[in-house]
Order: sequence, then structure tokens, then C-alpha cells
Amino acid sequence: MTVHQFANIPSHHAIWAKTDQRSKSRSAGGPAWNPLTAHALDTAACVGQLWDRYLTPGIRSRLAQAFGADDDAAARLVVMLLAALHDLGKGSGCFLRQFGTGRHDRANLLRGQALSDWLRLAADVGLPRDPDPNAQVTARHEHVTAAHLPRLLGCTGADCAGSGPCHPGLHTVALLLGGHHGHIPGTETVERAFGAAPFERWKRPYRALVTEVAELIGAPPLGELPRLIRPERPSVLPLFAGLVVLADWLASSEDHFTFRRLEEPPAAWWAASRRQAERAVDALLLDKWNADPVGWPNLFPGTEPRPLQAAALAALPRSGPALVIVESDTGSGKTRLALAVAHALALGCGHQGVYFALPTRAAANQIGAELREFVARASGGAGIANLAVVHADAEGTDLVHRLLAGTRTAQQSVLDALHDSIDAATCADTTPERPNDHGFTQVVLHPWYLRRCLGLVSTFAIGTVDQVVLAPQPSRHWMLRMLGLAGKVVVIDEAHAYQLFQQSMLRAAVEWLADAGASVVVLSATLPASVHRLLTQAWCTGRQRTLSDGEQHGHGHRHGPITVVDRHGVLTRSGASALGAPRRAEVRLASDPGPERLARHLLAEATNGGITAVVRNRVDAAIELHTAVRGFAGEYGWAEDEIVLLHGRLMGRDRLPIEDRLVRLLGPGPRRDRPNPQRPGRLLVIATQIVEQSLDIDFDRLYTDLAPVDLLLQRRGRLWRHPLNRPPGGCPLLTVLWRPDGTGLPLVEPPGNPDGHVYAPYTLAATWHALHRRADPDGVFRLVTPEHSRALIEEVYGPDRAPAPGPLTTLLARTHAAWQSDLAREYAHASVTPFRPYGPSRAKPVKATGLTSGGAHSDGDGGTHTGATGIAALSRLGEPTVEFLALYRQPDHALTLTYDRAGHLPVTTPDRLHRDRNLNLNTLAIPAHWTTTGPHPLPPPETWPTLHHHPVATFEASTGECLSGPLGLTYDPVHGFSRRPPS
Repeated sequence: MTVHQFANIPSHHAIWAKTDQRSKSRSAGGPAWNPLTAHALDTAACVGQLWDRYLTPGIRSRLAQAFGADDDAAARLVVMLLAALHDLGKGSGCFLRQFGTGRHDRANLLRGQALSDWLRLAADVGLPRDPDPNAQVTARHEHVTAAHLPRLLGCTGADCAGSGPCHPGLHTVALLLGGHHGHIPGTETVERAFGAAPFERWKRPYRALVTEVAELIGAPPLGELPRLIRPERPSVLPLFAGLVVLADWLASSEDHFTFRRLEEPPAAWWAASRRQAERAVDALLLDKWNADPVGWPNLFPGTEPRPLQAAALAALPRSGPALVIVESDTGSGKTRLALAVAHALALGCGHQGVYFALPTRAAANQIGAELREFVARASGGAGIANLAVVHADAEGTDLVHRLLAGTRTAQQSVLDALHDSIDAATCADTTPERPNDHGFTQVVLHPWYLRRCLGLVSTFAIGTVDQVVLAPQPSRHWMLRMLGLAGKVVVIDEAHAYQLFQQSMLRAAVEWLADAGASVVVLSATLPASVHRLLTQAWCTGRQRTLSDGEQHGHGHRHGPITVVDRHGVLTRSGASALGAPRRAEVRLASDPGPERLARHLLAEATNGGITAVVRNRVDAAIELHTAVRGFAGEYGWAEDEIVLLHGRLMGRDRLPIEDRLVRLLGPGPRRDRPNPQRPGRLLVIATQIVEQSLDIDFDRLYTDLAPVDLLLQRRGRLWRHPLNRPPGGCPLLTVLWRPDGTGLPLVEPPGNPDGHVYAPYTLAATWHALHRRADPDGVFRLVTPEHSRALIEEVYGPDRAPAPGPLTTLLARTHAAWQSDLAREYAHASVTPFRPYGPSRAKPVKATGLTSGGAHSDGDGGTHTGATGIAALSRLGEPTVEFLALYRQPDHALTLTYDRAGHLPVTTPDRLHRDRNLNLNTLAIPAHWTTTGPHPLPPPETWPTLHHHPVATFEASTGECLSGPLGLTYDPVHGFSRRPPS
């Protein structure tokens, strides 16, 4: 049909929503653009599929209350309609003028005939035109939606040019729809958008589109919407907004949805939308977890639950979500306990999946394999399940690439052609391999979930706690993060390891999750009582309940390691008799003899065998000791490969193989019922805090710098961790190295002790005091955990300080005052950073106008849209860093650039899968102040070369000297990057 034969179509069918930027539609014989009505129907169909297959009963119940007067079926249709109208503002001159221009035609594929045809059609059907485009107000299309939608849905208040009652719910959903590109706009932004598409000029096509879409969907009568739409519960706001974002991204995928032809009737469009939405959700594995009601032996074959694990399962409420806090020693089985609890809660509450949050990327990589096995056994052979790995180094890990391999077929290479942007939310239509033949679910990773924010949407995911910390902050698409977490059991591991800022963000996240109906499991070996109180109070704030101690009703045990707070706010404790045998260790306080003397002592002590670790608080100190050890190694008969250095200044290409080797040699081994057959006779590991809480490895002997007491207890957990790897009897030995000042007190403050830049000097001094006053005259303290753990932690972090002699009292008072001042600044920052569901009084729910962001706010994921200093979303406070890509220049005539030092991986490889992995493996981060301060600052990052939008540092392959970018850096595959003064 010709353009003129479309003259009788409704004018709103000429409003375009998507254009064929990659010629995918036209190459298949389709049109050059997709009508807005068609995209609206695609989005509605995606919402319908997600409602039926992805959302949990708890989330659907909350949405039903907000959009259907508690009628699930009515709410489903209302939400489908509202989501369909998210792009209504594309009916505006400022948007429609972009056809064939700018970012809407990156390859200049639409200029010419396609543009001419559309302009002629728009004129023929009478689509409104701006009298003077140059004088027309411009606004983003989503803000135009927010401006006009309340009036179209039936608001008759003064703000909608009426004289009747105002309907706040309609304005709320309009504002939320106005945030579908990531930031909910403020009222001033919406008010400016009125002028971009004057209502009187556009009301006919707007109303025709709304009416047609509502009729096709089968939505309730439009006149009923003001009564039905009442989103008042705080969690409904991000849940609805996140659902719209997810549905829009699905519907924008040209790999799943085709452009519609104008000659086809809209009923045919709607039928196609429903078919394609179903296939898209199939392909992207978006079905919620159908937990199989199996017992412990099926989940963890060959094992029986330990008493602590059994006690945790027995303590769970019979119905409803819960907050579960487990405080137990490292190595006590908390990981499996958390997974079993998540399984039980999913059976009882219909939770959609699990997110396992860990303090470090290394920990996520290691536990990911165990989570993969759990998912395979806990899903009832349901076919295929998706497991996302969510952290910055994910694409560089073997786990991710093993999971990705499960989605590839012999005929497909979609991973090599992933698109650079989520703008169109595109992904290839990959059909994963069929499940294996063992009756278990096949666990894979669809590449779609490697894009920003989408990892949390996956039914199962593992990553860093940063993702939970970012969820309540005003970063781009924060509502999508919240939607991904809200339907899950969120496991927060090593909860003691987070700074006050992160704890404050976790409090906000727990409040939102509790309000949304999620469950939260918190694991810790050394949780301060203050953090315990913060978490239980946050849960009750989100549940809008007053904390009630179940022991008053005869439940629980006063000092049990398991705390459960149910949906009603009733707290019970249990597990006091399930802790098992206490773990003993001999702790020695010893002055640090310096790197050379310590090196000789370590080499001599382990000459006849043993696995020794030294944990240093700073990378420079670890490198200094490692250099000394290597210098004396030959004298004591040690081989180079018996000495290992591990720290955080290495790129993933060099660090990950070291971590893998340590886990292979010092981990539990392939069979947990037998000793690890690969465990060497002797090994000396010099490391930073990476080994403290990231790797399941086991040492015979441990030395550590003086550190805060909770971290010392955590490091002690790496001693004699796997009983099968050593003979019975004996006692593990932990030596705490401290630096005395001239008076016999610990030196904890810079510049005398640089460790005071890493940890608050007060926590170092108070820890030394807590250990010293318990030690015998030889400096030995016999530590029994968990018996001693609580008292030690509260002595350092609690409000009451232990008495101390005069000079020590002065040191403690001075450093405590400085610490409190730092905490006050950190708390002040944290108190204004996150969105909170309820106000300070806990009675006033937040409104959509209280969730606005944009402008200077950031992506929150290290994206290119960096926010202004001080208001960017942060996962932790600390010194800013500059991330860059490290490449090697080979000494050949072509000056080839490679990812590896040996020159086997040129950057010109066309394989997208391997390119993305190499980009992650070669990413480094340096302190930002290196480029701004000091006598010889490095060149600013904006002057460095780039590759694939990443700043690049090029290093000479043979010497490690930086040749371009941050001149003044050097890189060594053992010692990592360092800064040298210019010659």
C-alpha cells in the first residue's frame, strides 16, 4: 500500500515510537518505523506476562491494593494499561521531529525515502504540527507523558484545567511513568513539559490512543480509573515504576518484537504482542522460582544439617516473610544455612528467587559455584534457570563464562554480537540448551543480564553487597534494582564487614524490602549489637510494626545465635544449644620486628612444612614483606612457587589465577568428606584483606597486623578451617603484630603508623587494649569462639570503654573523639543520601514527589553518566578512584597492543565474548587524587587515549613502564601498579 492509501487511518497511528535504526525490520520486509500504539500494546503484553510469571504473590497483592481495589484481575489490566501509556508523550513535536536525525538514526539509514514517507503520512492524517518549531518548548517525551496523563485518565482538578476533585493517584502514576528512563522527574520539570505539546492541540490523538489501547487490552472502563488507582503504600511506587521499565525494555527489543504494518488491524497487533511477549519471557528465563519441596539431603547430597542449620530452619515462621539474623563462627555452615532458609521461605511465601550479597567480588566468584549447584537441585527439574553474577569483574570470571556457555547452541553466536547499549534493551533470541539428563534444572546465564541493572532482575543472582546498597539511592533506574530485589530472599553475608555508610544504606534497603514483602537473611561471625538493633528496627519500620520480643511469650532463647523477626514484628531467638564445640586458638601479641627479620622468621619456622599466611593491612606493607621473603628464600631452601603474594592492586588477569590456585590448594577439596589431595606440604601466603572474608581457604599458622577486633576474629576463621586437612589435637596459633611507640603503647596514628589511614586509630588502640588486658605476661591470650566474641566486639564498638591506665586512657580518649567525629560526618552523609519508605516518625509514607532524582545524580554503576561530587549514588564512602583499561605494547615493528604481557591476545580480536572478558580482566583503578594533587600529579584522565569508551593506559610489555595515559605509573604482574616520580 502507498502512503496515500493510509490517509484514512486514525491520526494517532502515525505517531512513531521506534525506528529501524539497524535496518533489521526492513531487511525482513517490514516497515521503517513502529507505531506508538503497537509499542504500547507490546509493553502491555509484557506486563501481563510478568504479572503472571515473574511477580510474587506478595508484590501482586500490593499492586492489586493500589490499582484494583484488591481485585487482582482488575489491577493486572489497569497496570497493563498504565504501562502501555508510558510513551504517550512521543505524541509531541519535539519528539516526532527526531525521525531520521541525531541518535535516532546513528547509521543514517532512515534519511531519505523513509523520512519523506512518514512526513507525508503525518500531514495526510492530520497529525498536529508545531506552527513554529524553533519557538516551541522542548521537553523529554516521558515528561510530556507525566504532564498530560492525569487529565486523560479522568482527573478533573484545577491542575488539569477542571473544576472538580483532584485525584492524587492519577498524578502519582503519571509522575512514575515520567521516570521510565531512569529518574522520576520533579514537578517543575513536568510543568515545563506542558508547553511542549499543548493539550488542546494533541487531545484528539491522545484520547483516541488511550481509548483504543484500553479497549484492546480489556481494561476496566476509563471512568473507573480514578477510583481504582490509589498507590499509597511506599513500596508500590518503585515496584510499579520498575515493572514499567522492565516491560519497556522487553518490548523495545527488536529481537523479540516486530514492527507492525499500518495495513493490519490493531486487533492483529494485539494478538502479535501477546505471542511475542510470551516468547520473550520464555527466552529470557523470567519465570519466578518454583521451589521444589525437597529436604536437606536433596539440596545438599551426602550431608545432614548441622545443629545450627536445623535450628535456623525450625525457627522460621509458618507463613509470611521474615528477617533472619545468624551470628556464628566462620566455617560453621552459614552459607548452606542461608540457602536452606531461602528455600524454606520461598516455599512458604512464593518468593521469586535469591540474591546472595557478599562483601567482595572474590567471595561472590567462589560461592557462585555452590549457588549454581543449589539452584539446580532446588528448582524441581524445572528445565532452565538463570543465575546472574552481578559485579564489575563478572565477565572476567570463569563462572560467568561457564554459565554463558549454557545459552549457546551450535548455530548461534549471539554473545559475539551483544549491543553496546541498553537504550533499546535488545538481545538475541537465544534458545538455551535443554536440561541435563539427571533430573536437575540446568543453570545458565543469558547474556541479557550482563547489562546494567538487569542482573538483579534475574531469578537467581550473586554479587556484591554494593547492589543492595545502591538500591535505595537516587541513581538512574534505582526502581529497577528495587523491583529485582523486592521479590527475592536477599542474603547479606559478612554483615560485620561494612562501614557505617553501607550499614545506613542497608537499613534503608531493608525498610523497602520489608515493605515490599521480601525476606532478608543476614549472616555474620562478629555482628555488633548496634548493627543487630539497626537491622531489626529497619525491618519493623518497613513492616510498620513495633518490635515485640517473643521471649516475653515463652519463645526462644535469650542468647541464641539465631534471631527471627516475623511479618508481625515478633522477635524470637534460638539455637543456643546448637553452636557445637567451641573453637579455640592461641592469640599472641608480638611487636612487629620489621620486614627482614619477619621474613627470616617465617621461612625458618615453616622450613619443615606447614601452610603459613601473613595478612597485612596495606598493599605496600605486603609487597615490602614479599620482597624480603623472596630475597632470603634461597638461603632457606624455598622455591619461588612456594611463596604467594595476593593483593588488590593487580588487574583481574593476574589476580584471579592466584585466587583460583589458593582455593584449589588450600580449599576443602573436591570431596568434603576427605582431605584435599592437592594441599601442599608447605606454602607461604602474604596477602592483604582479600583472604579475610573472600576465599574458603585454610591455613596452619597465621600472622596478622593489628586490626579491629571483628576483623581479627574473621581472620582467625581462616585458621584450621577444614578439620579433615589436619590431624586431631593441637591448637591453632594466631600472632597479632603491633607497632610499639617509645612508651610501650601501640602506635596507631599516622604518620607513625600508616595503618591508621586504613582503620580508625581508635579501633586499633581499643582492640590492642582488649587483647592485652586478657593476655598473660608472655602476651598470650587463649581465644574461645563464640564464647569470647561478643564481649570483645562490644568492648571495642560498644558505648562503654574498659578501664585503662593513664597514658592509654589518653590515647583512647583522643582517638575515640576523632573516631566519633568521623562517624558523625559519615552518618550525616548517609542520613540524606537514600530514599526511605517512611519518614522519621515511621508514620508518614513517602510520596512520589519525594522520590525525584535526575540532573546531577549518577547511574550508580560506574557508568559514563557521572553525577556531581557529593550526590552521586555510592556503594561505600572512601576515596574516589579512576578506572582505566591496562594494555601492553609489544616490542615488535607493528607496536602491537595486547591484553596480555606475553602478546598472545591482541586487542583487535573480533570475538565480542572474548573482548568483553578481556576488558574486565584488564581493568584497574587508581586513587583519583593521584591525578590532581601532590608534587607530580599524573595526567588528568580526560587526556588519556580511549578504547571502547574506556580510558587506556599503555604499558611497555618488557618493563611495565607507562607509555601513554597516566604517565608515571608502572605495572608489574606480581606487585601491581605503582607510582614513580618523573625522571
